[in-house]
Amino acid sequence: MRILFMGTPEFAVKPLEALDRNYDVIGVVTQPDKRSGRHMTMLPSAVKKYASENGIQVYQPETFKDRAFENTLHALFPDIITVVAYGKILPEYVLDFPKYGCVNLHASLLPKYRGAAPMQRAIMNGEKYTGVTTMLMSKGLDTGDMLEKACIPIERSDNLETIHDRLSIVGAHLLVSTVAGLKAGTITPKRQDEHEASYACKIENVDCIIDFTLPANNIFNRIRALSPFPLAFCLHNKKILKIIDSEPCNTSCSESVLPGTVLSCDSGIITVKCGEGALAIKALLPEGRKRMSAADYINGRRIVPGDILEKPVV
Repeated sequence: MRILFMGTPEFAVKPLEALDRNYDVIGVVTQPDKRSGRHMTMLPSAVKKYASENGIQVYQPETFKDRAFENTLHALFPDIITVVAYGKILPEYVLDFPKYGCVNLHASLLPKYRGAAPMQRAIMNGEKYTGVTTMLMSKGLDTGDMLEKACIPIERSDNLETIHDRLSIVGAHLLVSTVAGLKAGTITPKRQDEHEASYACKIENVDCIIDFTLPANNIFNRIRALSPFPLAFCLHNKKILKIIDSEPCNTSCSESVLPGTVLSCDSGIITVKCGEGALAIKALLPEGRKRMSAADYINGRRIVPGDILEKPVV
């Protein structure tokens, strides 16, 4: 089985590694290098790093629209193209080329959470489970026929980082299983139920805003869905305060106390009044400073009971 792999971010590395161990990965297609950091240094994608370190040929087309990539397809002649978080729409001449089609590994239990941010949206919405789905790619966005699924629970202790890492490993096993099943002819594609479909749109700056008039559990889900990056944030003394780790708590106070009010700074925890319940902040990132524990923020006398954490206006 000759496999052409398409992917870009860290999430795609484990699936690529698993395919590389089990099959003939004849090439990797990834996004062009991008400038990053203070000095705007050109950096390769995580997938390119793995491929380069393991002797796999790398291709980085700027576009598919001029059909120049068609020559590469004919030269490589892959039996199957596997796609994991590649980040570009594939044209029909790519989708229709390989014998076994183009197989996408998507980080949700389709048809729920199609789109760019399925892991973040699942956590943010308080889902109890998430997973990965392999599907045959079509012209629509994550609308192709499903092949296989794997499910994992979302624990209260999970955040984006832990779910990302677990799904990457589970997805690696699922992709290898799917390729084997397609080769053996043991997998029957299943059409997605459009009535159950939902869309996980890209995370924007407005999604990162903390509104303390909401219930504490809603804010908790938002914070962990965006941790460790890009992080949910509020304002403290007119400066941005990003929250890394938190937990709902049962602290009670007068109904006259405004949501966002700091109720206490005891035992290294910042407790904040919410629209319903309270939130215990454990770790944070103040504007212009490094990440720190809530205890360090308290000990620096940067926050005291009665302070207000405000909703930013964007």
